[in-house]
Amino acid sequence: MSVKHALSRGLELGRSLIQLGLFKPAGRVAAKFRGERLRVSRPTRTVQPQTFLPGRYRFFRLSLSGLAAQLQSGTFRRVVGGGAPRNRAVFLAFGVGLGLIEQQLEEDRTSAALCQEIQAVFRKKKFQTPLKPFTSGYKLEDYVIGKQIGKGCNAAVHEAAAPFGAPVESGKYSLVERNQKETDDDNKKAGPLRFPATPSFPLAIKMMWNIGAGSSSDAILRSMSMELVPACPQALTKEQGEIALDGHFGTVPKRLTAHPNVITVYRAFTAEVPLLPGAQEEYPDVLPARLNPQGLGSNRTLFLVMKNYPCGTLRQYLEVCVPNRMQASLMLLQLLEGVDHLCKQGIAHRDLKSDNVLLEFDRAGCPRLVITDFGCCLAENLGLKLPFNSWWVNRGGNTCLMAPEVATAVPGPGVMIDYSKADAWAIGAIAYELFGQPNPFYSSQGLEGRTYQEKQLPPLPAAVPEDVQLVVKLLLCRNTCKRPSARVAANMLHISLWGKRVLASLNQARMDELTDWLLCQTAVVLLKGRGSGGSSVEAELQRCFLANIDLEDLHTAVSFLMYGQEQLKSLLAHYTEP
Repeated sequence: MSVKHALSRGLELGRSLIQLGLFKPAGRVAAKFRGERLRVSRPTRTVQPQTFLPGRYRFFRLSLSGLAAQLQSGTFRRVVGGGAPRNRAVFLAFGVGLGLIEQQLEEDRTSAALCQEIQAVFRKKKFQTPLKPFTSGYKLEDYVIGKQIGKGCNAAVHEAAAPFGAPVESGKYSLVERNQKETDDDNKKAGPLRFPATPSFPLAIKMMWNIGAGSSSDAILRSMSMELVPACPQALTKEQGEIALDGHFGTVPKRLTAHPNVITVYRAFTAEVPLLPGAQEEYPDVLPARLNPQGLGSNRTLFLVMKNYPCGTLRQYLEVCVPNRMQASLMLLQLLEGVDHLCKQGIAHRDLKSDNVLLEFDRAGCPRLVITDFGCCLAENLGLKLPFNSWWVNRGGNTCLMAPEVATAVPGPGVMIDYSKADAWAIGAIAYELFGQPNPFYSSQGLEGRTYQEKQLPPLPAAVPEDVQLVVKLLLCRNTCKRPSARVAANMLHISLWGKRVLASLNQARMDELTDWLLCQTAVVLLKGRGSGGSSVEAELQRCFLANIDLEDLHTAVSFLMYGQEQLKSLLAHYTEP
């Protein structure tokens, strides 16, 4: 709320009070104002500066109630001592209006304190990995490797098992032990690693393709360090963890904390490249010369151990299934929560697409999405900004889903590319796939991030809720000032999904109803607990929302939802134009 808007609102409210004649007896009002003036003027009172006005108005914010009390008491002195009626009315309107503004700011202070308390409750309990902790697994020989389950432009992924991934059942060998008995006599034979015919593989091993990084472990870790951004603290051995891992831009990459919608790397180590099942057929050119004379790969490479998501990628799932609108909305919300987690830690993924999102289902059958593949991420100490002084600077991975501010950037001295909302833009494009539509930036007549206009975006299906359509349209705004952050967009969906009734009752952006709803949501999530009935995906999303709640972000989300429908209608109006 700007100062100009606050003063005009005060005058308007004051005049309306005068017209209605809602006055208390003069003696009581004057006594109240004198008491308020004395209370505010105490030198010991300390008030935190408000965040809703610019910093240069700090004195105004601290003394707002005092100024209101002086104006109001001065009005009554003029009533007793005479004076022009017009001047008395203006003084009273101005004073009463400022008092009401101070009351609103006091409500905002209370709401902000409540949000901080809710945050503290839900941030104490951190996300727990679904796999139990383990202390081994720093060697390739610790794993039983199965068939290939994925392949990209720089790595292949195979299913795997180990004692910590598959507990030993009574009367049976573990997978490793059983495989060891089968291969004891063949340890010295060349050929692919052997594995049981029908085991359960709870893990996945990602083998990076090493072309040009050499066979030194230090050189491999430095060259592929961006892949270690989602690694847990125990992923590397102590000796490897002490290596200064230089990233693509010459800085030490950051490490992500665990999140339900971001992949976790449990182990990372270097080892000799083995001849895995299907390697000769799927990727012979990247094998070392000892396995393929025509191969270009080095003898050693980096291996990453993660949880196995047997349902595959989001793209594979959407090719055979069409989620209902509730599931699609929850999937969109999960992507926003994951990107918000990255942004809060100063990391931009820069290669978001449905191929880089893995999928599984919770007990209620709701899809759970996990963002993976951080090989193109930005994890510099500069945060979400990248110096762009030449065309040789890597701007990211998938050019089709590159945000307009990134795609249109022109290098030069002092030029910085801001990635703070670039991943959110990519999620807006992926949203079309979630709701059964072709991605407008992929299709044969697709749009280009450099040149498209908002009115060219195809409409989402009519069955998609209006609030969700609004979120998608806002995410795909070319102007970053009009585009919400991932946090604000996620808040909009949270309120739309679980606070529709309270949104309808909000009036003039007052937060009373929203505060009551937040308290109810907190009680519901705490009472529901982990592992009880319902969708665990929904429970995780609600916990993420309450753990990241912020009053200003809520104000922005509510403003978008309350006043953004007109913008949506104007955008949709272009679709009906001849």
